[in-house]
Amino acid sequence: MTATAEQLIDIHAHFVTPDYVEAARAAGHLLPDGMRGYPTWSAAEHLDLMDSTGIRTSMLSISSPGTHFGDDRAAGELSRRVNEFAADVLREHPGRFGHFASLPLPDVDGALAEAVHALDVLGSNGVSVETNHDGAYLGDPRFDPLWRELDGRGAVVFVHPTSPPCHEAVSLGKPRPMLEFLFDSTRAVSDLLFNGVLRRYPRIQWVITHGGGALPLLADRMELFRTVFGVGSADGPTVQAELRGLWFDMAGSPFPHQVPVLTTTFGYDRLLYGSDYCWTPAAGAVAQIASIDAAEQPEGGTWHALTTRNAARLLPELAAGN
Repeated sequence: MTATAEQLIDIHAHFVTPDYVEAARAAGHLLPDGMRGYPTWSAAEHLDLMDSTGIRTSMLSISSPGTHFGDDRAAGELSRRVNEFAADVLREHPGRFGHFASLPLPDVDGALAEAVHALDVLGSNGVSVETNHDGAYLGDPRFDPLWRELDGRGAVVFVHPTSPPCHEAVSLGKPRPMLEFLFDSTRAVSDLLFNGVLRRYPRIQWVITHGGGALPLLADRMELFRTVFGVGSADGPTVQAELRGLWFDMAGSPFPHQVPVLTTTFGYDRLLYGSDYCWTPAAGAVAQIASIDAAEQPEGGTWHALTTRNAARLLPELAAGN
């Protein structure tokens, strides 16, 4: 990073704890989402990466497979432990980290209680949900009480992909983050849209990862099915107009192809930077930033400045690095 480059706000960064990994393995997630195993994480190593790459603040969250492994009570207790761990990290390193709280979905009552605790007591910056929870996608009516609460708060909801139902049949033995995560993000957003959640709860700030998956390529096709085949509501805004109200991060492989398609489809003003560290190793995060810096920059600025400015609009408490 050059001395004059804008420091980044990393909207998509992860952490794990030994307690979390132990619980996930005990539940049978030995090779999470088909990956070889779990990464390790420490605040010191994360800060080293941030300092070497010009990342001012990283928003921490638990990645897939989430915190619910079949038992509501255990999921609530695990969610509380990882959220309190993250809150301690934020207190120890003011200005360097933020946090999207884990929720024990599909237990809606437990998720409501944990969201209120995380936002009101722990000071979390928002909440994190997965694209589906035990096969229930985010447009499922059972989740409405949670969305109603979060809409009343104008909360940030970070939507992280996970393995889809029946992934054994469709992933063809490959790690699900390679392809299935992107398809599941697309599926989850289409469910939010066509079930009217985006319209009923307009104050929720939805963050969709990995450049929106296949959404930039499929928005026109979704609009065709809305207008010609009667999928969803025939009234109101177009599919593309509704999707322009979402936020998108550039975790993964944003250049040379994905971000230009994303910004052509949905514009620049809700694009955010994301590293996906620690599930993406430090060397991969460094290489990704190098690709961003080597890409053609947006008119009148840089990807660093653009994404940091957008992140400060989404999370005003980070605007001054507080």
